[in-house]
Amino acid sequence: MIIGAFCHAAYLFAAALFCGRYLGGSAPKEAGTGSHKNGWLFFLLSFVVYLLIETANQSVSGPYILYCMLNQIVFAGLVLVLFPADRERKVLAASMLLAVRAMVTLFCESGLSCVLLFWRHLADKVSQPLLREWENALICCFSFAAAVCVLYWLSKRVAPIFFGGTEEGTGGNFPRSRKWYITVAVPLLVLVLMLDVAEWGASNGIMIRSEGGRMGLYYDQIFSHVQVCVQTLLSMCAAGFYVFGMERIVEEQRRSFHYHAQAAVYKMMAEQYQRTERLRHDMKNHIIALSGLCKDKEWEKIGHYLKRLESAGLDEDGDLTGSKVVDALLCGKRQWAKKEKIRWECDVQIPRASGISEFDLCVIFGNLLDNALEACERMSGEDRFIHMQAGMAKTYFLLEIKNSTDPTVSRGVSFDTTEKRRAGVTHKGNTIEHGIGLQNVSDVVDQYNGSMNIEVEDGIFTVAILLPRRDPART
Repeated sequence: MIIGAFCHAAYLFAAALFCGRYLGGSAPKEAGTGSHKNGWLFFLLSFVVYLLIETANQSVSGPYILYCMLNQIVFAGLVLVLFPADRERKVLAASMLLAVRAMVTLFCESGLSCVLLFWRHLADKVSQPLLREWENALICCFSFAAAVCVLYWLSKRVAPIFFGGTEEGTGGNFPRSRKWYITVAVPLLVLVLMLDVAEWGASNGIMIRSEGGRMGLYYDQIFSHVQVCVQTLLSMCAAGFYVFGMERIVEEQRRSFHYHAQAAVYKMMAEQYQRTERLRHDMKNHIIALSGLCKDKEWEKIGHYLKRLESAGLDEDGDLTGSKVVDALLCGKRQWAKKEKIRWECDVQIPRASGISEFDLCVIFGNLLDNALEACERMSGEDRFIHMQAGMAKTYFLLEIKNSTDPTVSRGVSFDTTEKRRAGVTHKGNTIEHGIGLQNVSDVVDQYNGSMNIEVEDGIFTVAILLPRRDPART
């Protein structure tokens, strides 16, 4: 028991370092003094609980799997309670730590048992060998040492899984949404449960036995340990391919979505620039034509001429937000609103200090304005409007978009969607008009640990978003 306690203490110490690294902030390097204190407390409490459970297991006979699962539940519970990160991220960290310990130790124990049994059978000429106490202790030490090494190796490579990839050209990180953490964690927990059942079976006798025991205890043990090795090896491969494969797929999808979104915005900017350049090129001729009309006092023709110039590209209400990409996006939406005779009011300022990537800003503004324009288009009457204002307030970026909507569809609805959006539920009354695109916006809000509130009252649909400022060096 002393050697087992020492081995578990070593792994718990490595787990505490892992949690301090990935559960102490929004990036690995943000784990500060508070995280180290939490790590030490986690190590001490976990070790004490392990000793208590092992003592109970030695003194009170009971199913092995019961004590094993109790130890894992307490372990995961301490991770959830002691560290300050989001609950879903802590679930993923706990599931990884449990999976590494279960898979690596079980694989090494079975593999080394096969080797030692084989050696005693050949070298010592023991026909039915059994592992001795010191051999079991040696296997335990080596197995947990291997688990610590694997955990150290993983700690250098799982940062993208916990904190997201980077946007090319900016060096910024994209934190995963809370759904991502649960999606990755659940299969790992299932594998841990499956291995617990397998280990319980091994602790209660030989799992594979020849018919009638004709091949003898030696071969039955070998076959049983080989089966466990194969099972754990396949589990490790499946877990690795799933976790890192999912991260790769999500990153590829993000890059693809990012590329198409940027391409659409830049295409809009290029079209606007070409219109302006054509107008500028013809400006001399326009001035000559207007001078002639003015000389002949053709005031009505001058008015028509100026209106044509305005529709051709002279826009006195251009949005200057501080972001060229957002300016181009708002230009297209404003022209759409103008075409549909929707009143447009815009007061948006996006300083560099906001720390929000232009891609994420396009997702937010694009989806919310698309919904607002569609809602206004479905209305009848002249009182249709879109009003937006955004800017920095101390360390927060505030955005509010209001638009007219059909008052008969929803009345007096008000709620904070932070939790509801995570569950994929929309409680907005006017779901037909505003449901599309809100999930994309909510994912961005979750990435920045922000909040989004929606209100529908007296024919006015209001979306308010609050995002904490992030370091521009990481966005």
